Amino acid sequence: MTDRQVRVIEQKLAFDGYFKIIRYRLRHSLFEGGEGPELSREVFERGHAVAVLPYDPVRDEVVLIEQFRPGAFGVESDPWLIETIAGIVEPGEGLADVAKREAKEESGLELMALQPIFRYFASPGGSTETVDLFFAIVDSREAGGYFGLAEEGEDIKVHVVASERAEAWLNEGRIKVATTIIALQWLMANRDRLRGT
Repeated sequence: MTDRQVRVIEQKLAFDGYFKIIRYRLRHSLFEGGEGPELSREVFERGHAVAVLPYDPVRDEVVLIEQFRPGAFGVESDPWLIETIAGIVEPGEGLADVAKREAKEESGLELMALQPIFRYFASPGGSTETVDLFFAIVDSREAGGYFGLAEEGEDIKVHVVASERAEAWLNEGRIKVATTIIALQWLMANRDRLRGT
């Protein structure tokens, strides 16, 4: 094998439900040369997501949402998590379109400006999911309330939070979702520039 190659021995659909699981048998090249041992791994096909952090630079407030998360149930004493707005990319849908659609569905907000931050893997050890993280300018004065699509089982509470309070939530460990942690850390690093101070 040459450097950075993967040889797939077998690929099977192990589960096909709300999500998919693909089982691979494969070998990959080693940094020191040659081929490693055969690996058998299941990979979670979650789809790709877009997340957006709405921010009002005039009022210095962020808009976050809170909802029940099945993945946190049984792990956390409180499986209602505080997050950024986010959604799965549907086939043929643009990333900015997903951000705008999800902002409307999950918070009622219209995004006045949308800026990509970066793309990252959510959990590359066992999932193909990537997250395209965005920042958006909004007017937070009318934000708040309850949102979500009933047909998707969504029950979402919108929080309008002063940036300093959001930073305190982050430092206290109240924010437990990686996307939200990354987005808020990015905001704290860029807040003065965004406010023109």
